Amino acid sequence: MKKIILLLISTTLLITGCATQTPYDYSNLVASKPRSIVVIPPRNNSIEVNASYTFLSSITEPLAEKGYYVYPVSVIDHFFKENGLPTPAEMNTIPLDKIREHIGADAVLYVTIEEWGQKYQVISSRSIVRSTLTLVDTRNGNTLWEATASAERNSNDNNNNGLLGALVGALAEQIIGSTVDRTQELSRTANYRAIGNEGRGLLQGPYQAPK
Repeated sequence: MKKIILLLISTTLLITGCATQTPYDYSNLVASKPRSIVVIPPRNNSIEVNASYTFLSSITEPLAEKGYYVYPVSVIDHFFKENGLPTPAEMNTIPLDKIREHIGADAVLYVTIEEWGQKYQVISSRSIVRSTLTLVDTRNGNTLWEATASAERNSNDNNNNGLLGALVGALAEQIIGSTVDRTQELSRTANYRAIGNEGRGLLQGPYQAPK
């Protein structure tokens, strides 16, 4: 019986160990020590045409609070457009050496929006944002950090009133959703989670304020 118990304990520990999240490899980020980041307007794989620019309004704050200088996103967008790159897709093709030469950033944050907006079902609705973030060194093209930023809100998250309550909640969300855009708030939440994620978030930069 003792052997069986020990075997069960060993098996449990083995399974638990396998489920443990692999530590993130920060070696490139530590070696690079970036001080400044330029955010390229995101590639947009969603059907929401305004997703790229709504995202831009939610990314500067969490990066700056982490201790990095972030080039003003509206100024960068205008600069690219003035130089013959009118769309985010074209902006994402700029060579890194040109970004470093003309902007001076240590690193570039590339973003791809995968999901964005509201989805309606029979008795519920869901607002969701999901983006992939990739920080790249402008000097050598090394990937410094990668993450997925996601957040969602369901109409029945806090609903304990059964089917009728779910129906009312979904209807209310649809009415409100037609006049109120929740994606900016969700995107900010998603970016804070990804950048601040303990163990896999972005390491603190040189300008992070002491706590």
